[in-house]
Amino acid sequence: MFLLLLSEDDGGGDPTGIQLGGGGGGFWSGLITTTKVASRSFNSTSAAVAVTALTGLVVIAAVFYSTVRGRLKSPWSRKKRKQALFPHRWRSLFTSKGKFRDGGVKFLKKVRSRGVDPSIRAEVWPFLLGVYDLNSSKEEREIIRNQKRKEYEKLRRECRRLLKRNNGSFKLKDIGGTGYNGDSGSVIQDTDTSSSEDVVSARESLSSEDSNPDADYSDDPSSAVLEGDDGSRRITNVDSSAVNSESSDSESSEDPEVNQGFPSSEGREETDPDESPKEDMSPKNTEVRSKLRATEDFSTWQRIIRLDAVRANVEWQPYSPSQAAVSEGRACRSAEAVGLKDYDHLEPCRIFHAARLVAILEAYALYDPEIGYCQGMSDLLSPIITVITEDHEAFWCFVGFMKKARHNFRLDEVGIRRQLNIVSKIIKTKDSHLYKHLEKLQAGDCFFVYRMVVVLFRRELTFEQTLCLWEVMWADQAAIRAGIGKSAWSRIRQRAPPTDDLLLYAIAASVLQRRKLIIEKYSSMDEILRECNSMAGHLDVWKLLDDAHDLVVTLHDKIKASCR
Repeated sequence: MFLLLLSEDDGGGDPTGIQLGGGGGGFWSGLITTTKVASRSFNSTSAAVAVTALTGLVVIAAVFYSTVRGRLKSPWSRKKRKQALFPHRWRSLFTSKGKFRDGGVKFLKKVRSRGVDPSIRAEVWPFLLGVYDLNSSKEEREIIRNQKRKEYEKLRRECRRLLKRNNGSFKLKDIGGTGYNGDSGSVIQDTDTSSSEDVVSARESLSSEDSNPDADYSDDPSSAVLEGDDGSRRITNVDSSAVNSESSDSESSEDPEVNQGFPSSEGREETDPDESPKEDMSPKNTEVRSKLRATEDFSTWQRIIRLDAVRANVEWQPYSPSQAAVSEGRACRSAEAVGLKDYDHLEPCRIFHAARLVAILEAYALYDPEIGYCQGMSDLLSPIITVITEDHEAFWCFVGFMKKARHNFRLDEVGIRRQLNIVSKIIKTKDSHLYKHLEKLQAGDCFFVYRMVVVLFRRELTFEQTLCLWEVMWADQAAIRAGIGKSAWSRIRQRAPPTDDLLLYAIAASVLQRRKLIIEKYSSMDEILRECNSMAGHLDVWKLLDDAHDLVVTLHDKIKASCR
């Protein structure tokens, strides 16, 4: 039934602790021992009395066991929910040298169960996202901070160099005009015409305007710029005229410390099957062609990044008053610095926000060329730059975030399919009746939660709810990175082990919360997909985490074993 340890205190040393394991473990062992003692006190002529006594013990045991299970409340249940980690408590966790007193165990516990007060999020997030080691001192963090700032500035110089090669700027009207699917400048390739219509609709929901009433997205056909007819996010057939491969000497020597060769992703095709076999295939020529291909990809990413940046919603404004009140002059200077044009329709704060998105997403495309940029990544970055005002710090937090989330944007979609498979297994194991209904509707693969997985619930939750969920999720991941396993976490009353897949349990919980509606009223995958899209603004994140906790407690080990 349960494979965990219950105790009354956080220290786990209470002698009244009850071992449970394999159908009740210590509890039922204790019951059997008590029963044997009671049985020996009766003689053979008192069998009826013994049976009555045994029945009474079983009833008492059932009541007691039910009471014990009632204590298995998650830290997110209404009765146990506590206040967020406040500044004074945050400061008390450090020694005089700026190191966590216990390696960060208590810190992660508190964030996991309470979240973080908005006033200290900018200080806390670099620890949660792995920018700073949990065992680092203040002096060590300052050294790391300076190193990271220089690395980011180097990436930005390379971005500016490539931007200059592309005639200085990209105009949004040039981006949206062709629809990215015409004869000229197409960046879409239909790679798998056998994909089902259901899968297409699930994937396209990521860029659907109706999916989030708060999102300020337009009907522009280029809104699905990274989605092919089959939902594949391919970037091919780039208009090479957009890339000026002839840079001047002054351009190439502008930043001598920057490696002029843009890094290409591993495994990229180096040859074109239509090219003449007589073409020079020397290593030098191959390297030149590889760099040109990489530059063309980056040019495409730059265009798409700008399109998504200016269409970002404004939900973040109340959470960053200083950025919301930015002057028009500063906003315009920021836009010009990244080559952003045609922003006259935007207010200063949105221009400034868009410029920051462009700067950091471009740098990330250089940093991780295998992923580059895909639609949805701006959704993940927007909350980070709202909280963290320094671009270089926001960039490295985003890098930390993407170490896990980058698999959502792989072209082969292996990461997405793995996660959808886990959601499917959770639902199947928890509620076979619901799962059979989904299978009947050809929705057993759970593609209807595709968008939730890709952008980590960002479009289903409010801004503040998103931050709360992500902080809890990051705390779990940080605990695993730091090697804080079940032994340390066993002292936490809720007993749910840290998991890399807390988000997936929350997604499964959101579906299970609607089981009755899905079973009784929905007869197609499209209806379920619409229901998932309509969740936006109607979810209680703490109830979601509470339900996810119960799923982790009861199913985590079984799901983990089935995925090996």
